[in-house]
Amino acid sequence: MKKKIVILLTIIMMFAAISGCASKSGTASSKNVKILFSMSNSADSYRGMLVKSAEDYAKGKNVELKVMDAAGSIEEQVSHMKEAASGGYSAIICAPVNPDTTLQLKKAAKGIPIIFMNSKPSEELLEKDKYIYVASDESLSGKYQAEYITDYLKNKNDLKVVLFKGESNNSATKERTKSVKDAFKEKGINANYVFEDYADWSRQGTKDMFNVFLSTNRKFDCVICNNDEMALGVIDALKENKIDPSTVPIVGIDATAEGCKAISEGSMKFTVFQSAQGQSKSAVDAAIQLGSGGTLSNVENVTQDGKHIWVPFEKVDKNNVSKYS
Repeated sequence: MKKKIVILLTIIMMFAAISGCASKSGTASSKNVKILFSMSNSADSYRGMLVKSAEDYAKGKNVELKVMDAAGSIEEQVSHMKEAASGGYSAIICAPVNPDTTLQLKKAAKGIPIIFMNSKPSEELLEKDKYIYVASDESLSGKYQAEYITDYLKNKNDLKVVLFKGESNNSATKERTKSVKDAFKEKGINANYVFEDYADWSRQGTKDMFNVFLSTNRKFDCVICNNDEMALGVIDALKENKIDPSTVPIVGIDATAEGCKAISEGSMKFTVFQSAQGQSKSAVDAAIQLGSGGTLSNVENVTQDGKHIWVPFEKVDKNNVSKYS
């Protein structure tokens, strides 16, 4: 009898050990995980979508998630990291006000895993299963825009381009702009940027800047914007100047509700769907895993180096916009 009990206890201990190993190497439990989400500035429509999607997904997973808005202040965001460290949080999701402050943010967080999103820190500051980046591969977004413009203006090898860019210190701004220009070069297109400036993702700011440009009467063939909000600002300016926006190809990125509506109406020609829901889901999943002492091995779309999660971009035009509206 004693021998049978010993054997039974041995089997139970073996299963417990196997279960423990599985938890450490892959899927972790969301039980008792606390996540702090520090957003750079929720006033931006896409960033607002990221926050809402993260809140909804965390609620569905029964995970505690607290959102804090830095409202563009680096000092405020650093204070968020300190609160996470002192408040017993398991993981942090952070959309940096300025990615150049990554070291400062990591130091203030005192070793808590950080899932960065929306603006990428320098590659050397990322660390497998500790400091990671969730986004979509920006090298494709601008490429898709350039490909659409090239196909739309088939008989033009010399293009007069208006280019509106996001925030100057934002990694998405830099990579989207670079990928547009690189794609034109690869296709043998001579792109002359008749106007190029930072409009900081702002619809109103873009409208004001484009109104000034239109007053110069300079000719242009297309308008490329780093996001949909700026594309909508271009459309607003054209309408104010009694110019039909459907007569010129205007392209954006994000596939926001208003952006998709503009495509349906014909005033905007193309955008790139950047899934706020997909990115936020991946960020929360990663926070659960790392905050529980697990790894990213079972998280969808993680790269081999364990430092990135890339959520795929999707092309959107009049032919498929109903899917995203």
